[in-house]
Amino acid sequence: MSEDGQLWLDEESGPLVRPYAMVHGRTRPARPELDVATQLLTSWSGADRSRISVEHEEILRLCVRPMSIAEVAAHLDTPIVVAKVLVSDLIDRGDLVTDKTSRQAQRPDRQLLEAVLDGVRRL
Repeated sequence: MSEDGQLWLDEESGPLVRPYAMVHGRTRPARPELDVATQLLTSWSGADRSRISVEHEEILRLCVRPMSIAEVAAHLDTPIVVAKVLVSDLIDRGDLVTDKTSRQAQRPDRQLLEAVLDGVRRL
């Protein structure tokens, strides 16, 4: 509230600070390998959940069934990067597991690529 008693709210602008505050100012997830299609599942590791945020709890509830990071972000109504940071926290704690097959493909073997290129050149 300002000195003259007016509220500093702007309903039309939407939640400007909330995503930044949800991740304590972090803009990069601890796990850069996560992409929007990475599938998540709650692991029920038994870790102490008394110290996690409401958003973390919601992610754990959502991921009782496999769910992608994009879906998590949509349910939380947050940007993808915020969802990735929150998900990274839970993976590091052992509360979430990922489907390793959903990660981006590994770089192909250089020798394989050279063999394919040699075969194409012989055509």
